[in-house]
Amino acid sequence: MTEQRRSKVMLITGAASGIGAAIARLAVQKAYRVAIADIAFDAARKLASELGDNAMPIDLDICSPEMWRQALDATRQHFGGLDILLNNAGIAHPGLTKDVPFEMHEQTLKVNALGPMLGAMTVIPHFKAQGSGHVVTVCSMTSFLTLPGLVSYAASKHALRAMHFGIALEERASPIDFTIVHPGATETPMLELEAEKNVTAAFARAAASPDDIAAIILKAIRAKKVEVCIPSARGRVVKAIGSNPRRLFEVMQKNEEIGAKALADRKAAQ
Repeated sequence: MTEQRRSKVMLITGAASGIGAAIARLAVQKAYRVAIADIAFDAARKLASELGDNAMPIDLDICSPEMWRQALDATRQHFGGLDILLNNAGIAHPGLTKDVPFEMHEQTLKVNALGPMLGAMTVIPHFKAQGSGHVVTVCSMTSFLTLPGLVSYAASKHALRAMHFGIALEERASPIDFTIVHPGATETPMLELEAEKNVTAAFARAAASPDDIAAIILKAIRAKKVEVCIPSARGRVVKAIGSNPRRLFEVMQKNEEIGAKALADRKAAQ
């Protein structure tokens, strides 16, 4: 790895836990300088303290334009610049659509789609001015199909993918790179929520570890990949199913049955 690459600065949202924290840890190991941004500021500060001088905590509500501006300014002031925005923060309110309060559906769509859009629009002028930059979006396999019990979450990820590529198209003549990554089920606090609400389809396949996802994301960043599914072979299958409603209904019934057994085994082992 070159000196130039070792010195790159990355701002990660939702970096205090889950996939975001795994990316932050690995990025610091790889000699990136990392801004750990999260609405859970105490947790962000704790992680930054553990990671040392190449990490700094940032208090960030990704739905706040002012906090985004402050996050960019703080990162540039502390590290002398910003090279990579990694839009990772997201939320889910699992449960049957009728059982989830409407305000929670609204929050899911706002945080998961509009928050990352706001972040991208905040950093793009900076990236253009310096002549380079990389916008990385952590999306989801649910951007290609929906799941019972995660309807507004899947809708927000469909919107997030459209937002990411829409902005990438608008900026295709600029010096900015765009990468979007779609993890499948991952062992995070979000997956625990899905277990509590018996979102069985989410457990039809074994969950990946955040560390494995982080390694793939950093590799995609270095290679400047356009779009990455995790696992890649599963991505091709999910895209095909999601574009065929009849097949989607057939597969979902089977996946819920498989997932129900896997979830029951998971709970029994705890």
